[in-house]
Amino acid sequence: MLTTDFVTGAPTWLDLGSPDTQGASAFYGAVFGWQTDSAGPDAGGYGFFKKDGRTIAGLGPLTDEGASSAWTVYFGTTDADATAREVEKGGGTVRVEPFDVMEAGRMACFTDPGGAEFAVWQPGTVKGLEKVMDPGSLCWAELHTADPTAAKAFYRGLFDWRSADMKTPGMVYTVLATADGEDQQEAAFGGVVPFRGDDETPRWIPYFGVEDVDAVVTDTQGSGGSVLIPAADVPDVGRMAWLADPFGAPFAVIKPNPPATAG
Repeated sequence: MLTTDFVTGAPTWLDLGSPDTQGASAFYGAVFGWQTDSAGPDAGGYGFFKKDGRTIAGLGPLTDEGASSAWTVYFGTTDADATAREVEKGGGTVRVEPFDVMEAGRMACFTDPGGAEFAVWQPGTVKGLEKVMDPGSLCWAELHTADPTAAKAFYRGLFDWRSADMKTPGMVYTVLATADGEDQQEAAFGGVVPFRGDDETPRWIPYFGVEDVDAVVTDTQGSGGSVLIPAADVPDVGRMAWLADPFGAPFAVIKPNPPATAG
């Protein structure tokens, strides 16, 4: 499971690129009760979503013309430059070369060989998110890809992830875990899902834990968002739904069964 004792390869940071940061702040405030704080006058409009005074995610304006609003999952690394070299060796693309974010840390942005975008965070003074697994915070990260086998090999080369395939109705779901920890199940943080249609987009989807999926769906629609996949129960997993904010950024919510435990 996710914890705030971040290890190499685990989801460490999460941020939203939006064409309207004020509108996004209002939307997520209404849906999850998040507050928004600025990162400062020199941060280029970047800020932080917070709940109970702790950082849930980042929020920044889109800077690339034609870019779509989206959430980006960052995975922890001890050496962003070395990870960038491994991305290229594995057939991925370096979209943003490693650079320092003042004293906070060092980051880089990539696209995997299947087309899914992600990033890495090498911690400095900022180790990572301050709140995970609690309601209204990140609890899972899921990769949707046309070639799960190739994706698993690529990310294993970067982070030495462990994986376990589970047969579910209509597909094989792969559970991902970090290399650290003797208990692979306890080290699990996300999954890999194969495409089941021709119109799917390769991407990482963040899942936020909630206490009432249906209430969040209602609040999403009432705040200008949309429902991508209606709320449904998944046996032994929980109740979940796929949603999009008013600017098109997709995300998912889940009430786990059994309930998640904060780490």
